[in-house]
This record gives sequence, structure tokens and C-alpha cells, in this order.
Amino acid sequence: MKLVAGVDIGNSTTEVAIADFDANLKFVSSSMVKTTGIKGTTDNVAGVLLALKEACDNINITVDQLDTICINEATPVIGDVAMETITETIITESTMIGHNPETPGGLGVGTGKTVFLEELEYLHANEEVICIIPRSVDFETAAKKLNEAFKRNIEITGAVVQADDGVIISNRIDKKIPIVDEVAYIDKVPMGMLAAVEVAAPGKTIKVLSNPYGLATVFKLLPEETKHIIPIARALIGNRSAVVIRTPEGDVKERVIPAGKLILMGTKQNKIGIEQGSSAIMDSLSEVWPLQDVTGEPGTNVGGMIERVRQVMGELTGQNIEEIKIQDILAVDTFIPQKVQGGLAGEFALENAVALAAMVKTSKLPMETIAKKLQGETGVKVLIGGVEANMAVLGALTTPGTDKPLVILDIGGGSTDSAYINKDESVKSIHHAGAGEMVTMLIKSELGLEDYNLAEDIKKHPLAKVESLFNIRYEDGSVCFFQQPLDASLFARNIIVKSDEMIPIPTRHAIEKIKMVRREAKRKVFVTNVIRALKDVAPNKDLRSIDFVVLVGGSALDFEIPEIISDELSHYGVVCGSGNIRGNQGPRNAVATGLVISYYNSLRGI
Repeated sequence: MKLVAGVDIGNSTTEVAIADFDANLKFVSSSMVKTTGIKGTTDNVAGVLLALKEACDNINITVDQLDTICINEATPVIGDVAMETITETIITESTMIGHNPETPGGLGVGTGKTVFLEELEYLHANEEVICIIPRSVDFETAAKKLNEAFKRNIEITGAVVQADDGVIISNRIDKKIPIVDEVAYIDKVPMGMLAAVEVAAPGKTIKVLSNPYGLATVFKLLPEETKHIIPIARALIGNRSAVVIRTPEGDVKERVIPAGKLILMGTKQNKIGIEQGSSAIMDSLSEVWPLQDVTGEPGTNVGGMIERVRQVMGELTGQNIEEIKIQDILAVDTFIPQKVQGGLAGEFALENAVALAAMVKTSKLPMETIAKKLQGETGVKVLIGGVEANMAVLGALTTPGTDKPLVILDIGGGSTDSAYINKDESVKSIHHAGAGEMVTMLIKSELGLEDYNLAEDIKKHPLAKVESLFNIRYEDGSVCFFQQPLDASLFARNIIVKSDEMIPIPTRHAIEKIKMVRREAKRKVFVTNVIRALKDVAPNKDLRSIDFVVLVGGSALDFEIPEIISDELSHYGVVCGSGNIRGNQGPRNAVATGLVISYYNSLRGI
């Protein structure tokens, strides 16, 4: 037997296909493992060896019995986020602090000066105050002192509590006042300063403190000051409760780090500000296409991001930073939760941001280094095959029912590749930055998650709400019942439903919000990239000239991505569906299969 292995090193997975050339190209084994290291670096070798061993074990041979190993040309892609603005504090000379605990007490809006609970007995009647209650005071003592103050006609209009005691204090006092609890940093609350507390009824949201003019009314702000409080008013929209405090003049300063400008170099040079948003950036990119390199304004967010990309790739590939060029970017509008400095309970506010994925063009040296190291480890001849998209076309053509002309979309973890093959078998291909990993990054960012793997699971699996210990309701409204009770810790939680487990989502977001963020992230990344990729390879850049599109790659296995892409392409009359490589691999293994076919054709002189 003459056994040849094709190895596709992807951003997320490494795939192997093995064929017997003595049997007129008969595929005999396949495997897939998680990619080790960043794609296109020598760290990939460990994953390649594991994938090769797994594929060889399937046919009871060892790796050194292979005749040849063909690897793909791997282009590294790094995703990062350049924020529109980073605001260290929300408002000059005043800290506006929003808070949204799970169970506030009372109802309504209260304004007054901040005083400690112990100070109530020294106050005069008819003086409006907001009472500050530290954790050291238990709820019974707090309620007793508040009731005593009410009897002396002290105007307590609201309370701020450090412990989770809002409801039980509210239930024990003689007058209904808004109470915001779970305020972790209560020691930072300035005393004697004007404050406002608002609590909405269950199922409703605050109206006064989330309105810039409401804040201006409460704090008697000048028009210029009202402009500055727009970010905090926006951050409080949708909250059930909030506490806002004005600090002493000069106590807080504002510092803004600019987002900066991208400098795109291609057929000409364009400068575009990040604050103009993703549409303007992508329009500017199309004006200079094909792209040769990208830099960012020094001392800005985007400048720092571009330099980080170069430094990381320089360290990984052993090249000088000057030699590393960015050959493509994808810009997507998003939101980033930013910590409110001076906040009472570690609050976060959503800031507008632009997410960028950058495709880095390095010399061929890294792939040659990988090939050399792999050859040394296995003792088998290693060849660097062709361009990924071209190989994916050859693999996709093994899908039953396909024929030339054909367009493939290889949607992986880091890049979206497209290739068009006509009846004469000439291939035109393109690579674009941004794919599955960028979607995960957007989900993680917009939902304020700390766990990357949780965001990855949200991307890949459907959501549900646990309505009882014996049933869940899926995001599409369907209900599933169980004979055995579910884990009690899942009760009333939003969960990710995997084939073998249910994972609770540790956020306060409603299931509709999580679903919307997930679908929007996929739409913004995949639809944008699919349309521009197809325009680049289509004859005369006309999408209507394309009849058939085959989706390959890991993202084609997603439970909703093929539907989202098919819906979009249906506007152009394009037939689109997921591939089935070799009739049994599904959309996976296209590039690995194509590498083997390409090498087989080259030996036959085709």
C-alpha cells in the first residue's frame, strides 16, 4: 500500500484524511483533533501528530508507515477589539452610579442627602435624606431605627443597603421607600451629598434615573452637565433599580483614551476613524482593495491592538515585526461592558465598540518550519500543499450531486475562505479574516461573560429555560418533559442544552436577549464575510452568476449558520447547502481530502 495523508491545520481543529494510492485513490481513514497553538506556528505539530496517530490507529498502522504527508498553507488570524472610547469615570466632577440588584425593596423615587443610619437620631424633622445601612447592622435593627425616625417625622426618602436585605427591611418598616441593596462598596459612598434612589415595580424598569432630563431635574444640572450624564443614563436603561450620587466638586476627573484611526494601505492609502463604525471601515477597505497592510494611530486603542497582533505573530513565527503584514480585516459593531470607576457594587456600563479580526500574512518560513519539524518527528516526507480554498474545492466536489462550476465557502474558526472552480477547472480563491472565533468573542463580550468556553457553547447549542424540575422550554417555544427530576440547581435558570448535559448560564439576561446576541453575532460576521467573499470570486463580481454554493468547515455544522446564510443568498437566487465530503464526512475534512486529491493528480500529471 502507498498511503498518503492530507493534514488540514485550522484555527480550531486539525483534520486528517488518509488514502491508498495503489487502489486508485481509495480513502481509508479520517480523524479530527483540537488544534494546538495558533494556526501557522510550530505549536501546531503536537496536534498534527495526535491527529495522524488517531487516523493511523483506525487502520492498524503506525505513522511511520505513511508514504507522504501533505499539509496546507495555514494563514494565521487573530481577533481583537478596538473600543470606541474608554471612559475612566462617567462624568467630570460628579460620579453617577447605577446599580441593579436582584431583589430591591420598596417602590418609587427618593432624593436627599446621604446619611448613616446612626445619624438619624440627630437629624431635624422635614430634612430629606437617603439612609446608608452598612452590613454590620442587621435588618431588624435597621428597620427599628428607620421606624423610630419616621415617628419623629424625619423625611427618609430612600435607603442604600450593603447586605442583601432590601425586601426584608421593606417588609418591616411603616412607610414604603425605595431600597437598593447588595451595594458592595458602601464605604465609598460620600456622606452629606445629594443622592437619588429609584425602584420600579416587578416586571418594570426605572424611568427617572435612566432619563438624562430626569437626572438633570433631580440634580439641578446645567445644560453642559446634562450632556456629560448621557452615558450613565444610557447604562441604567432596563434596570429595575438604581442609586445615583453626586460627589464633591473636583473629586472625580474624566480621562478618555481615543479609539484612533486605522490606516489602510492598498491601491491607495485611506485613514478611517474607529468611531465611524464598522460600515465606514469596510467601505474604506473596499476602496483600497487588495489590501497590502494596516497600521493604527500611535497612542490609541486601535494602534495598540494592531501592534499587539504584530508582536504576537512575530514572537510565534520568529520573524521581525516589520516583516509581518496584515492582508485583511473584518470590522463589526459591538458593545463592551466597561467597569464604572467609583461604582458602588462593581457596576458595568455598555460602551460602543468595534471588533476587528486581522488576517496576518507572514512569509512561507513558518509553514516550512512546521513541515521540517513534522518530518523530523515522523520520519515521513512532508510536503506543503496548495492554498486552503483551492484544496477545499477539490474536497467539496466529492459531495454527491455536485459538479463544476461550483463555489465553496470554507467557514472555519478564524477565516472565511471562498473559491470558484469553472468547467475548465481553473480556480479563483480569496481568504477573509473573521469566522467562528470572532462570533464567540462577540458573544462573550456583549453578554459580559468571563468564560470563553461558555460563550463557545452558547454559539454552538440551543438555549432553554428550566420551568420545573420535570420540564424545560426551548428557545423556539417547544417543551421537553423528563421522567426523572432535573438537578435542583438548574431550576428557573437559562441553560445551554448539549447532547449529554445542561449548562446553566450565569447571567441575568433573558433567554430572548441571549438568543438575539448569538444570532446577531453570527449574522454580522458570517453574512458580511460570505457576501464579500462571493463577490470576490464570482464572475464579474455578480452574485447572480453563481448557481451552487457548498458550505464546508466546522461552522457549516452549526445548528443555525447554514440557515442564516441560505436565507441571505436566496435573495440572489443561489442554491446553498452544507457539503457531504466523500459522501460520509459531512462538511468536515474538505481541505484534508483536497490535499490528497491534489497530490494524486500531480503524480498522474493532471
